[in-house]
Amino acid sequence: MIGTPLAIDIGPGAIAALAPLLADRRISSGGHVAVAVGPGQGGEIAEVLRPQLENADILRVDDGSVEAAIALARRLRSGFYDAIVGIGGGKVLDVAKYAASLSGLPMVAVATSLAHDGLASPVASLTEGGRKMSFGVQMPIAVVVDLDYVRRSAPEMRRSGIGDAVSNLSAIADWELAGRERGEHVDGLAVTFARTGAMGVIDRTDTIDDDAFLYALADALVLGGLAMAVAGSSRPCSGADHEILHAIDHLYPGTASHGELAGLGALFACHLRGDEELSAHLGACLARHGLPRVPEEAGLTRDQFAEAVAHAPATRPDRYTILEHLALSAEEVRARVDAFADAVDR
Repeated sequence: MIGTPLAIDIGPGAIAALAPLLADRRISSGGHVAVAVGPGQGGEIAEVLRPQLENADILRVDDGSVEAAIALARRLRSGFYDAIVGIGGGKVLDVAKYAASLSGLPMVAVATSLAHDGLASPVASLTEGGRKMSFGVQMPIAVVVDLDYVRRSAPEMRRSGIGDAVSNLSAIADWELAGRERGEHVDGLAVTFARTGAMGVIDRTDTIDDDAFLYALADALVLGGLAMAVAGSSRPCSGADHEILHAIDHLYPGTASHGELAGLGALFACHLRGDEELSAHLGACLARHGLPRVPEEAGLTRDQFAEAVAHAPATRPDRYTILEHLALSAEEVRARVDAFADAVDR
């Protein structure tokens, strides 16, 4: 038995069906829900929904911190709600997921962007003490992705989602490596979900402005969330690629987006594994959509990227990836980074 959302609705105009979804799925027949919105399109959508959800309370989320989630949970416990509806991008959804878990309420995710696979995952990425931390939470009871609003989001957010989705293929390779080297259990269903989503995106030749591509990207990110739910961890979607991006976030915050760094980290991990076939497909996908393939394109020097790679295993001490397998020295890391960047530049 696996847990999945009761409903997944992806398409243009999906927001308009939110109130009927809440009633039909017996999440909230009377619309007594708390609606968490951010400073972006969430507020606009909340106003659109207000005539449908007259009994809802609109609550503002200003940042993606643990403190914001705890404050939201406190608000939820002070009222009488059937569920919480998070509307917006990753920060709002993660805060709403964590707050829902603290308060024991079901959570409905209404995504206005496709920047990463957190919209349907049982993981919340929040800042605490200036550092990004991952927390296990209950997965959303329903997921709504309105492609009309996604198309209005910044192009770099949609490109970020591409990097996060296709990096699953590298994460799966790392998981399988851990299975061979350490006997770690590799869940086949989780791998199937994560791989299916990534393969549905990696070789497409249409663009982030095309409906068919956005459907495929939304499917990939939702499947990534389901893969993590099946695995009981982020393993099928997070390997050396995410260790590297977390190290970059720690050492050089604000450099590039989550998905951009995930794609770059995945491409470097493929180089370390000597996986030329996946490197070719992944590199072509990143180039086609304008995502970074070498450190300089992500705003990093080779020295900075090498430092992040050397620091990366410390971000997840319990995880075994190609980085832990090779156990490279700082000098060896720098040599591998140079060889990688030179090969991509050719």
